Amino acid sequence: MLGHLRIETLEKFKEAFDKALKGDEGFSVAACKCIKTYMASFDAGYADAAVKLANWDSSKIRDKLRRDINDHIASVRAAKLSELTSSYEAKLNEALSGPVEALLDGVNKETWPLIRKLLQRETESILSGLSTALSGFDMDEQTQKKTLTSLENHARGVVEGKAKEEAGRVLIRMKDRFSTLFNHDSESMPRVWTGKEDIRSITKTAHSAALKLLSVMAAIRLDDNVDNIENTLCSALLDTKGIASVTKWGSTTSDPLASSTWDKVPPNKILITPVQCKILWRQYRAETEYCVTQAISAQEANKRSNNWLPPPWAIVALIILGFNEFLTLLRNPLYVGIIFVGYLMLKALWVQLDISGEFSHGVLPGIISLSTKFIPTIMSLLKKLAEEGQAAANNNPQSTNGSASKSLPNSTSPLLTASSTVTSSANGTKEE
Repeated sequence: MLGHLRIETLEKFKEAFDKALKGDEGFSVAACKCIKTYMASFDAGYADAAVKLANWDSSKIRDKLRRDINDHIASVRAAKLSELTSSYEAKLNEALSGPVEALLDGVNKETWPLIRKLLQRETESILSGLSTALSGFDMDEQTQKKTLTSLENHARGVVEGKAKEEAGRVLIRMKDRFSTLFNHDSESMPRVWTGKEDIRSITKTAHSAALKLLSVMAAIRLDDNVDNIENTLCSALLDTKGIASVTKWGSTTSDPLASSTWDKVPPNKILITPVQCKILWRQYRAETEYCVTQAISAQEANKRSNNWLPPPWAIVALIILGFNEFLTLLRNPLYVGIIFVGYLMLKALWVQLDISGEFSHGVLPGIISLSTKFIPTIMSLLKKLAEEGQAAANNNPQSTNGSASKSLPNSTSPLLTASSTVTSSANGTKEE
């Protein structure tokens, strides 16, 4: 009877305890009420089953029931605490992961101070909520402090985990930072290499920004400790004097990066060792050198495209070697007229084809574009010349019996007029 009563009482206790926990009562309050109620129920059942003259003792069965109840309460407490801790850890993950990743994505000298403030603010908020929730479990101070410390360590672990992930992508971040600063101006507009830019200064600025990014990601700085990682990297990788301090035989006795630890940084807080920084920087320089070379080539090509005059020595050679031809032109003015007409035609072609504009995009694209426009432009010019010549013939009829000396200027005049008209109309079209 007592064994059956113990089992029945324990099952009823479990059901009642689960219902009480689903309500608004605290864990300890619900446990105390249920224990008091069902131990009294067991005592009442024992009183009904007992034989007065038998002197039976129910203490062993009662103690076993109490142990079973305590064991059940302990297992439920452990499950509830684990569930509660997991929920607050999930809240910490959600509160820290996104912001920390965003801060590490745009790394600068204020990244770690901002991360420390974020960590402190979110951790205090979450710990306050957990401390309030733990107060209902009637825990001793040491156990409660241990639970809160575990959650605080979890928060730091979330930040450190994100930092390690970003440290694995530091080379990509460095190249992106270099590309952003090198290929865009101060207003974030794409940079056009016209020949006026100081490529050396721009490259140095971009390299310096990439190196600062590397120094920020080299170690975890969740404490206010000061280190000299940035100065070490700058002196070893950017400063030419620091680089020259290494002997020509490759000795690394004076190389500050020939180490696996940073000065004033605990080993467990190091993300990228000095040796790894040196390897990453070498790889980074090799992969960004192409961008610098392309910029220099584009600048030189732009300078060549804007300079249409031959070199001075070629001009002097043309004057000396072409002196006889110049005298020939002076003796035969007819050649001057023909050259002038040819000049007008070439000028009209130049304006119509927009040669300078086509070659500003490069030599090969300019040649391809001009090859597709050349024949239509020639046909258009000839058509306009024919129309202007016909109009001039209709407005100024000439006598067929005129002298030959007068016929040349009259026949040339429509051509000159047409060429001038085509040139002026082309100029007008270009200005529009």
